[in-house]
Amino acid sequence: MINRRNLLQLGTSAMAGVNLPSMLLADNQKQRTAIPKADNCIIIFLNGGPSHLDMWDMKPDGPEESRGQFKPIQSSLTGVQVSEHLPGLSKVMDRCTLVRSMHHSVNNSHAAAVYVSMTGHDRGEQGGGFKPTDNPGPGAVAAKLRPSPADTIQHACLPYKTLEGAKGPPQPGFWGGYLGQAFDPMWITNDPNSADFAIPEFTLDKSVTGNRISQRSALLQRFNSRLSNQKKNQLLSSMTSFQQQAYDILTSSTVQTAFRIQEEPEKLRDAYGRNIYGQSVLLARRMLEAGTRVVTVSWAPDANATWDTHSGNFDKLKGSLLPQFDSAFSTLMTDLEDRGMIDRTLVCVLGDFGRTPKINNNNAGRDHWNFCYSILLAGAGIKKGHVHGSSDHQGAFPNDLPTAPGDILATMYRILGIDHELELYDRFNRPHQVVKNGSVVHDLLA
Repeated sequence: MINRRNLLQLGTSAMAGVNLPSMLLADNQKQRTAIPKADNCIIIFLNGGPSHLDMWDMKPDGPEESRGQFKPIQSSLTGVQVSEHLPGLSKVMDRCTLVRSMHHSVNNSHAAAVYVSMTGHDRGEQGGGFKPTDNPGPGAVAAKLRPSPADTIQHACLPYKTLEGAKGPPQPGFWGGYLGQAFDPMWITNDPNSADFAIPEFTLDKSVTGNRISQRSALLQRFNSRLSNQKKNQLLSSMTSFQQQAYDILTSSTVQTAFRIQEEPEKLRDAYGRNIYGQSVLLARRMLEAGTRVVTVSWAPDANATWDTHSGNFDKLKGSLLPQFDSAFSTLMTDLEDRGMIDRTLVCVLGDFGRTPKINNNNAGRDHWNFCYSILLAGAGIKKGHVHGSSDHQGAFPNDLPTAPGDILATMYRILGIDHELELYDRFNRPHQVVKNGSVVHDLLA
């Protein structure tokens, strides 16, 4: 795992080490196969499995044992109702596409469900933490095939490095995988809702002035130049390139500004929600403005902490989960519109699976349900005011247009100007298709 502090605090002894950029080292080829409709993407991942039946595929006329406690309200999209606890979402539904026919093969392991949802590769109930042989997530693929400028953070995940259980390993799906550690995300795990929020990885020691760091960079360049005269090779050339990239990121005023969330108007911060998730979504928007291509907000410290509502489903949803999500998402939509960003920003609300149609009588919970669930898409390249697919009378199985995560990832990549059928190569020069089992869903495209 990359230690970003060691990587980016160039004013420390790391600046004197020739192997500094080895953590960044990668083939930075630029390959596009389509004109991108989006320049960047925010993924809000409702980690744990949000209940589609209590959010946006409610069944008020369904069987009593499955329809739930919440009342549906009419949204701005004709004929579409959402939960009474999502009033903000109800006002922006006419700008979104709701997919009600999602499904995949994983019903037990959160890690395996997150993996297929974030990579499009369905490998069944193969749980456990992330591995270097995994398929890369959207941020890593975008960093490889459509990289941002060198002086920006390529992709980031916040506010948690979500674990597979409270004491489990970090979940797969968010990492660089076979592309290497250089394509892992920048992890932001400090609470942006804290009054003293800052990113230590981007904070130079007070004794290290801009002039001093420039002198160290110049010294290192001279050292590399002399070494390259003795023995020129491609590795050294690449290392020099990524030393420069690390220097550019650390000294970028744009990147520094992105993390100064305290500069946002109080009214806007309140609208997003004064909690770790609302402020993380706001910070994601600021990072996009600073040039980051993909930012993922993982809505849980561990798989069982938030949306995994095996018990107390309704109390948890109405108590914090739905109000916090509602404020963050609806404010993000209006904020992106007000800033003229929505036409070039893809917004995806994903989850690992849905919840069971039948409510647990003993604890008012819902269990995992992979056979049918919903996701929400909006912004660049996505139809406005559209519903793709439907579920049966209980929300148990797709009625029509069954859609797999691989199809969604293929569609996301198309919007970002990336061919999902392209082959990428691991460090052993073995080919891997970006999304092997998935097709672009043209019905979702504007």
